[in-house]
Amino acid sequence: MSRVNKIMNALPESKPWQEWLKRTREAPPDLESFPSSPELPNPLVTEKNGKKILIKTKEDWHRRRDEIKKLFHRYVLGSIPPPPDNIRPIVLSSRKEGNATVKEISLEFGPDHKARLWMELIIPKGEGPFPVFMTQHNHRAWALVAVTRGYIGCVYAGSDSRDDTDSFLEAYPEHDWSRLTRRAWAAGRCIDYLETLDFVEKDKIALTGHSRNGKQSLIASAIDERISAVISSSSGAGGAMPYRYFSEMHFGEGIELLTRVFPDWFHPRLRFFAGSEDRLPVDNHELIALSAPRPCLLSIALNDNVESVWAMQQTYLAAKKVYEFLNAEDKLRILWRHGSHETWATVIENYLDWCDTHFGRKKFDFKERLIYPCDFNLWKSKSKISVNVSSFPKKGLDDLMVLENGKEVRTIDDWNRRKDEIRRNVRWMLGEEPPYARGSIGLYGSEPEHVARLLGRSWAGDGLEKRGIVFGDYISGDVYMPSGLSSSKEKLPAILWLHPFSFSNGYVAGYCRGEQIFRTLARKGFVVFCFDQIGFGRRIEESENFYDRHPRWSLLGKMVHDTQSALDALLELSFVDRERVYGVGYALGGMVGLHLAAFEDRLAGFACVCGFTPMRMDRPERGTGGVRRWSHLYALLPKLGFFLENEERIPYDYHALLAMFAPRDLLVVSPELDREATLDDVKKALEEARKVYRLFGMEHKLCHQIPEDYNRFGPEMQSIVIEWLKRII
Repeated sequence: MSRVNKIMNALPESKPWQEWLKRTREAPPDLESFPSSPELPNPLVTEKNGKKILIKTKEDWHRRRDEIKKLFHRYVLGSIPPPPDNIRPIVLSSRKEGNATVKEISLEFGPDHKARLWMELIIPKGEGPFPVFMTQHNHRAWALVAVTRGYIGCVYAGSDSRDDTDSFLEAYPEHDWSRLTRRAWAAGRCIDYLETLDFVEKDKIALTGHSRNGKQSLIASAIDERISAVISSSSGAGGAMPYRYFSEMHFGEGIELLTRVFPDWFHPRLRFFAGSEDRLPVDNHELIALSAPRPCLLSIALNDNVESVWAMQQTYLAAKKVYEFLNAEDKLRILWRHGSHETWATVIENYLDWCDTHFGRKKFDFKERLIYPCDFNLWKSKSKISVNVSSFPKKGLDDLMVLENGKEVRTIDDWNRRKDEIRRNVRWMLGEEPPYARGSIGLYGSEPEHVARLLGRSWAGDGLEKRGIVFGDYISGDVYMPSGLSSSKEKLPAILWLHPFSFSNGYVAGYCRGEQIFRTLARKGFVVFCFDQIGFGRRIEESENFYDRHPRWSLLGKMVHDTQSALDALLELSFVDRERVYGVGYALGGMVGLHLAAFEDRLAGFACVCGFTPMRMDRPERGTGGVRRWSHLYALLPKLGFFLENEERIPYDYHALLAMFAPRDLLVVSPELDREATLDDVKKALEEARKVYRLFGMEHKLCHQIPEDYNRFGPEMQSIVIEWLKRII
């Protein structure tokens, strides 16, 4: 069975999609024939006769731009008709509100004028001409702010609160455009009318929208170059969030959820790429690049669960290549704001500051700010670290049972000496840990209720209770447990929950099917300890200057350090059975947990879900992104960057970390369709680690599950972990 068919079998039911498949008889694409691009593809690279060609002239870019647009229409947006040439405006009303004139207009157009669109103009007092601030019906209050700044507020019926675009379906039945594409196209019909008005500055038309309206605003700017500036306000998945970096593996609103819960937003063809986002021929940094060189502001809240701060930075850096190519690098910026998915007047004033700046009305400063470390060469200069890679011997995964002096590991004492060697190499890779002292748990500095609400973790309830504590280096954590446990004398087994790349919400899944994993585990009778790693949740901005503060350490080293402190705190709790403390880690959490094994033997067992692929084999041709993602993309282990193209010289690998858990219980869950790992390499690492388990006579304690699924931690994968826990406790 092909990859796409296996993934289709694993997808939750979506009746609209099934009906579309039946109606159109659309054949699934041969995903294996689509090249894998784990990182965001360079918009300035095209392909001709099987060769990648770098765009060098503006004329080449215009051709490349048309290629990108066609791909979006094919896989994401659906087809659109040409602009109509028969727009008939009908003024429905005209009135004074304060010192502005408000006009409601119905636009009729298309074959037999079947298509219609309501719009409203709020025109400030004066002669004009005026710039235009255009937005959707439910953002009318935004337009009122714009009017106070001397803009015409233009509001149109392209939102959930008022949507006329279903009339487009009757007028243009031959097109398979999605709802958000129709709404985006509607913005252009407003401009058709605006261009007939002599009091409009036609080269100063800004478009903005929030959430799903932010998505359609980016689409509109991509398909209509008359939009002078576009502002994406928390546009999330399908907007400014790239599908590759904001999927289910990031606890985000990925393709699967997006196309199932909102089946008419995008073309149904997009659903084929759930779990195979790396094979999607386009991504949303290219949607943004289609607006270049026109001004584009990407607005995001740090803790908005529909977005990812890290993914936004990656989108920005990838789209910026086009803006730089067109000498317009100052016309693309990220506007970081605190909070979640909400906006308020100050935010809209900032949007108008952006418009004023680029329309030449007034100058406001929009400095470039990057929250996550992203420059490997800058790190090298700060840390002054250099590595002579050739001094490290070439190795595969067959070095586990051999000491550095060449002696074979035959006894447990031999293995303990081998562990010391591995531990030394891991510590070197993690970097130089700064001075520290162990702290005790406390309450001062624990997460306040309003922050917990913001991050989606203010509630336990329904038979559970939650306790907030502070541990380690002034880090806030949460303990979930069955109600009444903390006041009883009972001791329960405990779980240390290690979260994935869930940037905006930390240990909480912004989007998930079913219950949050930590609540499920607490309901099963476990004490569950949760905290945000550095760079996630409440600790996002802590990562910003990390390598200025600790240039010779690493973010992964800090994560392992904090996880050890979390384990210290967990073991202090009076209601925890110290002999039955386990870890569960997904994706990044699995990586952290496996590295923890090099230094800790206090965990009774560990469940690692989608946590690794062997580094020495993780080369670009594997299609996973290679070890470069850990050194350059996420900046977790910068020293790995020295080993690019010399991966076989990396001084340790995951087979050794797996073996460090011996003879304790260890579950590895590696789905067959994981785009982040090579299954055969994972199997080989486990075969090697099994030799150490065999040395202890505990081979049965190393378990490997290979579900026919892709990289996600939904109810199906969680049930594997829960069943394993039931079996071993």
